[in-house]
Amino acid sequence: MPLDPRVTLYRPDLAHDRLLGQVESTRFVAGTEYQVSAGVCPVRKEPFYGAEQLSQALHGETVTVLEEVDGFGWGQMTSDGYVGWFDIAALSAPTLPVTHRISALRTYVFSEPSIKSAPLFLVSLNATLAVEAREGRFLRAARAGWIVDRHCAALDAFESDPAGIALRYLGSPYFWGGKESLGLDCSGLVQMSLVACGIACPRDSDMQRSLGSAVEVRDDLSGLQRDDIICWKGHVGIMLDSEQLLHANAHHMETAIEPLAEAVARITPLSGPILTIRRP
Repeated sequence: MPLDPRVTLYRPDLAHDRLLGQVESTRFVAGTEYQVSAGVCPVRKEPFYGAEQLSQALHGETVTVLEEVDGFGWGQMTSDGYVGWFDIAALSAPTLPVTHRISALRTYVFSEPSIKSAPLFLVSLNATLAVEAREGRFLRAARAGWIVDRHCAALDAFESDPAGIALRYLGSPYFWGGKESLGLDCSGLVQMSLVACGIACPRDSDMQRSLGSAVEVRDDLSGLQRDDIICWKGHVGIMLDSEQLLHANAHHMETAIEPLAEAVARITPLSGPILTIRRP
């Protein structure tokens, strides 16, 4: 089977050295390990600022970069294996061990341990932090700043309700390739909701068709339950109950709640019927 270029750090002229013997390339290198030190780093299709955004890397995520061109690095995220071009200015080295994750939908990183100090940037749910100090109710994260402790959690302190996590994004703008609280796409919403619950989840909607176990797709759409993942060609959403679908979508241009029957009636003529229903 051909390797998926979205999650394989390979081109005919350059590849990661761990792929030696698996792919044909003129050059194999180990690359350089970086870590996202900005609030978020776009992952682009090509090395320029106007290029299509494929995904995003959140603060604290690590990236292996094989090549740098005009301020961009071609590489791969460790978390979900996604490959693309990263803004080098948003990355730092060496990588630091993370100790906490952001458990709030979003929060400010402050310049001082005070809510009156200047905010440096925002971080979103599932961003990770290398916490190095505490002062009062604030934690200081390396390469970031001060964050209110109630918006942070231990790395293994996961939620238990993916649909409840997804509801926090209600009204967030639809943003192609996004997975932060200020804007995200359909598969980004599903991925972030599951990751917050400690469930590994691939990035794109077609990849998410293999999540968990399959649920029978009935003609009357019965038998569904909260947290079921509904998958169409090119689209995905999560059930709030047996009838209501929550999804980030380009029709509403936001994360919205919609009766599944209405969504099916609108989406089917455009993208075809439901392909699979997954229960994570």
